[in-house]
Amino acid sequence: MIPWVQLDSARTPDGGQELRLKQRGDEFSIMLGANELMNSRLSGSEEALARLSCERIAGRKRPRLLIGGLGMGFTLRAALAAVDRDAAVTVAELVPAVVAWARGPMAKIFDGCLDDPHVTIQEVDVGQRIRADKGAWDAILLDVDNGPEGIVYKGNDTLYGAAGLAAARAALTPGGVLAVWSQGPDSGFTRRLKQAGFSVEEINTRANGKRGARHVIWVATNRP
Repeated sequence: MIPWVQLDSARTPDGGQELRLKQRGDEFSIMLGANELMNSRLSGSEEALARLSCERIAGRKRPRLLIGGLGMGFTLRAALAAVDRDAAVTVAELVPAVVAWARGPMAKIFDGCLDDPHVTIQEVDVGQRIRADKGAWDAILLDVDNGPEGIVYKGNDTLYGAAGLAAARAALTPGGVLAVWSQGPDSGFTRRLKQAGFSVEEINTRANGKRGARHVIWVATNRP
């Protein structure tokens, strides 16, 4: 068996966690401690995050999407495939090294999507963009943790509480959607979304097509 090789590592902005990029043959993995955050062979649920969101805003002229977390680009590429060419997609990535990995050792996986003229990459906290942009986004897609809890970066906790959800709703257009990826269910988060005024769908999906671990995507619609 081909052994894993660590290519690089980076600290989260608070210095509390270390992300590690590993490679085995053509396979890549991003680790947080002993936990694998993502793997280049498992993209199904991240792609579903984009597909489900784009289905709900289909037909809008010049839609604007904000993706929180670049990762391995699965959500970004799926979004670009699902929206019309007049769309604008902004990706907010908190860790600059992740962007460097996307342009460096994982460039083949990204297949040039970072240079798409409809894509803007910003090395910024997605929460800052959400709080700053009122009524600006047709869809906000969050895949910055393993669920609605600040595992990678404790500052992300603010995204999932009452104040963070209120800010997300204010940042959406009427009928816009907030979609959140999770490795598993969280009834408390479903309740908070409803309390924030969203219409909520909790959708189970697979990590890789019809196989792999079961993940959860919340699609929360900003009721007009």
